[in-house]
Amino acid sequence: MAASLLITLREGLEAALIIGIILAYLAKTGNRDKSASIWWGTLGAAVLSVLVGAIIFLTAGSFEGRTAEIFEGTAMFTAVGVLTYMIFWMRKQAINIRTHLHAQVNTALQSGSRLALGLLAFVAVGREGIETALFMFAVTKTASPLGATFGGLLGLGVAVVLGYLLYRGTYRLNLRAFFNVTSVLLLLFAAGLLAHGIHEFHEAAVIPTGIEHVWDINHVLNENSTAGSLLRAVFGYNANPSLVEVLAWVAYLAVVGWMYFRPATPREMRAQRASA
Repeated sequence: MAASLLITLREGLEAALIIGIILAYLAKTGNRDKSASIWWGTLGAAVLSVLVGAIIFLTAGSFEGRTAEIFEGTAMFTAVGVLTYMIFWMRKQAINIRTHLHAQVNTALQSGSRLALGLLAFVAVGREGIETALFMFAVTKTASPLGATFGGLLGLGVAVVLGYLLYRGTYRLNLRAFFNVTSVLLLLFAAGLLAHGIHEFHEAAVIPTGIEHVWDINHVLNENSTAGSLLRAVFGYNANPSLVEVLAWVAYLAVVGWMYFRPATPREMRAQRASA
């Protein structure tokens, strides 16, 4: 539940911010009457996201045995890659996303096409929605489907409320702090997904284990207990991991964590100031 809530809250708030920026700019430029195109584009993106999610889950359900393990492991590796890219993309775009979106809206308005405005919202929200569908599939493999679904819906609900309050200017959320905190949690989540994907490939005999169990602390914190299940769903906790799983988890956090938190170079700082 916690993992799906985190995913949908982060993705949902990103989508809500994008839609809010576009709608606010349309109102500011005297084009509020064109807002319907944005909502139609958003609705279309939501439908597409649900369809993609259904296809992923139905496809996975049609596999059995080793094929299912390979499919699930591949889906988790894909989710790790997309999640990592999304974290870095948002960190970069957060600096000038408002200016970038305003430029895209101006281009659409100059073309006189309501379809162009709708497509702008469709692409922006659709990207977040398809990512969410992939992440939710990965989450359900480490948590109960019911808990993941409830957490996902709760996260989306909170994201919609926060997005509306931010749009109305009645709530001041430190977005930089929000995205930094959620990025740390998502990096830990991605590291857990990576280790779990490797576990699936162990089961399918695609990746050797090296040492099958580096340690076994189930007697201390059983991974099937309430606390263990929560840690497994959010951070990929495994009470008896293989050597390859441990090395992958540590290496991912060391490399990607350093890349995310390293100080900006003078060249990057100049680029940020130029785009601000």
